[in-house]
Amino acid sequence: EIEANVVSRIGGQEQANYIVVRNHILARWRSNVSVWLTREHALESIRAEHKNLVNAAYNFLLEHGYINFGLAPAVKEAKLKSFDGVERANVVIVGAGLSADLGGSVLTGINGNPLGVLARQMGLPLHKVRDICPLYLPDGKAVDADVDSRIEVSFNKLLDRVCKLRHSMIEEVKSVDVPLGTALEAFRSVYKVAEDSQESMLLNWHLANLEYANASLMANLSMAYWDQDDPYEMGGDHCFIPGGNERFVRALAEDLPIFYGRTVQSIRYGIDGVRVYAGGQEFCGDMALCTVPLGVLKKGSIEFVPELPQRKKDAIQRLGFGLLNKVAMLFPYNFWGGEIDTFGHLTEDPSMRGEFFLFYSYSSVSGGPLLVALVAGDAAIKFELMSPVESVKRVLNILRGIFHPKGIVVPDPVQAVCTRWGKDRFTYGSYSHVAIGSSGDDYDILAESVGDGRVFFAGEATNKQYPATMHGAFLSGMREAANMLRVARRRSLVLSDKVNNDLEKCDTLDKLFENPDLTFGNFSALFDPHSNDVGSHALIRVKFHGDKLNSSHLCLYGLITKKQAIQLSEMNGDGNRMNSLHRDFGVKLVGGKGLSNVAELLISRIKAAKPT
Repeated sequence: EIEANVVSRIGGQEQANYIVVRNHILARWRSNVSVWLTREHALESIRAEHKNLVNAAYNFLLEHGYINFGLAPAVKEAKLKSFDGVERANVVIVGAGLSADLGGSVLTGINGNPLGVLARQMGLPLHKVRDICPLYLPDGKAVDADVDSRIEVSFNKLLDRVCKLRHSMIEEVKSVDVPLGTALEAFRSVYKVAEDSQESMLLNWHLANLEYANASLMANLSMAYWDQDDPYEMGGDHCFIPGGNERFVRALAEDLPIFYGRTVQSIRYGIDGVRVYAGGQEFCGDMALCTVPLGVLKKGSIEFVPELPQRKKDAIQRLGFGLLNKVAMLFPYNFWGGEIDTFGHLTEDPSMRGEFFLFYSYSSVSGGPLLVALVAGDAAIKFELMSPVESVKRVLNILRGIFHPKGIVVPDPVQAVCTRWGKDRFTYGSYSHVAIGSSGDDYDILAESVGDGRVFFAGEATNKQYPATMHGAFLSGMREAANMLRVARRRSLVLSDKVNNDLEKCDTLDKLFENPDLTFGNFSALFDPHSNDVGSHALIRVKFHGDKLNSSHLCLYGLITKKQAIQLSEMNGDGNRMNSLHRDFGVKLVGGKGLSNVAELLISRIKAAKPT
């Protein structure tokens, strides 16, 4: 908002009033997201003296996708119209396909979440992920609740101590960074946390959960900046969407021209636009939006011509892009019970702590008994070396170890799917994290456009505030839509000025040649009014007529001397004159906007000497 100059001065009463007005407009639309909030409606109930603030806030919120976005029929219909008079740019979007549910599957915080707005517009009831998450030991017995609570408190204290350590380190020694895992292990050892077997397994479960949140091994996370996005975290419940998040994707993609099965090899950009080469085809546009995962950029799968700036290439390499895998299993019936949405499993091997450590039940929203097992950390890497049959077998052994002692039979799944995001050539991983030596600034660098507003970048790894989330990816798309609109407006203004200048120049030339100094055939000449020298400059015009011309005639111009103009007038026929003009005088005729600076100066002198 500061960059958009929504107020004339930062600080003071105007800014305070603007914030009140902006929040009022936001709240008004959020109260009914199924309608298009007009500027007139936004002005209602706000005093007339604040009209300028309403205009500034409304324009900003509209252009940046904070209001009037989504899937409501009224919103979709209004968006088909050009509400600002700017001609829509032709944008080629390069994406990586659909990964909802096998990829992102939970709305992490519903307060202010734009995906929650989409759910309201589609009439989808949200299912709150219940807080109850029983944990089970390797032998299938439930973890003692008191021990679980005590270790969770100890784990959080370890994180607090690491935070205090990094603050003092950053203040004393700039640019110091170490692995988060190393710092946590040092404090665990010093404070003798989780020394017995069960406590150790519980602590490792919490570490696996942290590796799941960051799609990374603890050894790869930056102690200094791993949680830099925490201040922006969406509040409220975590939720499932009935039918899965794929419903959002399908609805958003409706009526869009999508070309499947075209693997992009190259994105070329320049002053004349962009060309995307994919599957033997060329796709041309004014701009391109690159939304491929960070893993694809790291791999260099797409050639950029010209190359990306070194600053962006360095940020791509610094940021981390890790791995989370899943085993989704559809069973003939729900054997785990309908009163919980999650449960966890502990393991004795610290290196495999992330293997099937957490299970999500989607029975309440999927229309069937669907259970998803998560694989995080080092286990997620080893998981991709196993066959799907072996992976499902290992999951079933864990489930049977938990439920058989209770007298509950665990059937074989009707269907099972194992992800392999690390080996998938369209992802090469799952989502981003702040690696050692990186920082939140690298997300901003990844978000920067290149080619003077030709190639833009979106995706979770371009969103500093909400990385590694579905809503972060969605918001980055809204951000880039606003950026592309800004660039399109700028180009539209430049083009408009250019067209107006060209029209004005043509009109000026037409008026000047109404009274030429010399006329012969289709040629006319204007002499320098400040010189009688035969070697002084002269401007000639040649008028062409033809049935194939859209207008009645076409005029081309050239700069010669007064003597040459007289010589042309003494020749017989325009054909001989044209030959002499090119062959003898070496003059190439151009349109009015192609005249040289010398010709422009001559026109100014002729215009000034003509009576008005």
